[in-house]
Amino acid sequence: MKNTFLPVLLFFFGMISANAHYLWLETNGSGKSGQEHEVRVHYGEYTYGVIEKVDGEAFPAVAKFTLWVIAPEGTKTELKTTAKEDHYLARFTPSQNGVYTIALNNNDIDVIDYTQYDFGIFKTHYHSTAKIQVGDTDADTQAINPEGIVVKQLAHNSDEIKLQVLYKGKPLAKNELQVYVADLWSKTLHTNDNGEVSFALPWKTKYIVETTIKEEVPGTYNGEAYEFIWHCATYCIK
Repeated sequence: MKNTFLPVLLFFFGMISANAHYLWLETNGSGKSGQEHEVRVHYGEYTYGVIEKVDGEAFPAVAKFTLWVIAPEGTKTELKTTAKEDHYLARFTPSQNGVYTIALNNNDIDVIDYTQYDFGIFKTHYHSTAKIQVGDTDADTQAINPEGIVVKQLAHNSDEIKLQVLYKGKPLAKNELQVYVADLWSKTLHTNDNGEVSFALPWKTKYIVETTIKEEVPGTYNGEAYEFIWHCATYCIK
């Protein structure tokens, strides 16, 4: 008798994978004052090697994002992006030493009905951040997502990275956080009572951090009713 378990299992995990797409930023973590710096916006699943095309079926649904650079003293400037094959590209030129925060926000996404996958009807809110250090002085990245979830990198002087997860401006305790690198490697961590988590970077490569939370408040968006808001935050370490 033909074994149909494996195809069904692969289909099931394929559906989960499709639901787990996220936006993330990529940029060099070090910059120089007066030198142009690039920022890329991707959509897909980094650890699985899934990077959606800008003009494909998936990316246009999440392309109404805003992208900002926040200077060390707090000045916030919106960045214009240009569509490339598999990402949106932005550029800016740092003018001073210190830590610059790149922040992407997208709260303009249509309601999705995933009841057939037992996930419900929901609205998505994406937020992504990245750090660029110019010069030798370290500092915390800045958080500008008062309506959702954000990953903030804290200044540190050790070999470990220290992050803090905030939800609506307050530390999010005991929340799951995933750390991804390429080739299907991932690690699951949980924030402490102050929303913080620390981990080592064993390889010189790119790390994508993802954390999510469901806001169990129903509402409507563009005339479509939803049961909850799925908040997803990512953070790139490169």
